Amino acid sequence: MAVPYSNCFQIPKINSKSLLFSSSNGICTRASSVKALHLDAKVDPLLDSVKWDDKGLAVAIAQNVNTGAILMQGFVNREALSKTISSRKATFYSRSRSTLWTKGETSMNFINVCDVFIDCDRDSIIYLGKPDGPTCHTGAETCYFTSVTEDVNESEVDGNKVALTTLYSLESTITKRKEESSESSGKPSWTKRLLLDEKLLCSKIREEADELCRTLEENEDTSRTASEMADVLYHSMVLLSRKGVKIEDVLEVLRLRFSQSGLEEKKARRQS
Repeated sequence: MAVPYSNCFQIPKINSKSLLFSSSNGICTRASSVKALHLDAKVDPLLDSVKWDDKGLAVAIAQNVNTGAILMQGFVNREALSKTISSRKATFYSRSRSTLWTKGETSMNFINVCDVFIDCDRDSIIYLGKPDGPTCHTGAETCYFTSVTEDVNESEVDGNKVALTTLYSLESTITKRKEESSESSGKPSWTKRLLLDEKLLCSKIREEADELCRTLEENEDTSRTASEMADVLYHSMVLLSRKGVKIEDVLEVLRLRFSQSGLEEKKARRQS
């Protein structure tokens, strides 16, 4: 999941449709004007606090709110940051074209911004959001797929290696095992065995969950708890792979529950 940041600017909860817009007769409504001014009053102090460089720019990084993946990096000026906040679409400033551009305006792979964060020096910005599709113009999930370690060591890489966090590296490995032919020579890996045997997989998940609970009931060492939780996660992710469910889907469900109590969520689940 995305890491927390010490300096956070909560995007005002004003729908972008409430900003200035032309009605069917070409006249902006008074209500929308008031809301736009209200938004400006909140955003202007933020824009003033950013340490823009001598060209009026600051670095902006887009990060996937669910996976924590760094999607891309660009530059923003006051107008780009203001537009991002009002439209909730990641917007940058093109130094080569001297104009604003919104990620996805051509490809339709927008980055839908949930929140904006500023670092302690107030000269670097993060757009935390959910991408509609691949971010990189190459079609990759992110623009970061070249491993410096492998380049330096002159290692051969089978295709581009996306910069994955731990859970997604595990998910990638499980996916590779799933794609392996069941007719391949040699003894199948443990992951492959689990993928091929539903009863074995479910029994292991129940076994590991019970062992995790016992670390609490029997007051075992915290390192034991971490180890058993790792086993639960691994086996559960194999089940997700078998079902065709991404870990990102699970994390998104969790994120959407942040705004309601567990009791409310369970009640709504029973009613649906």
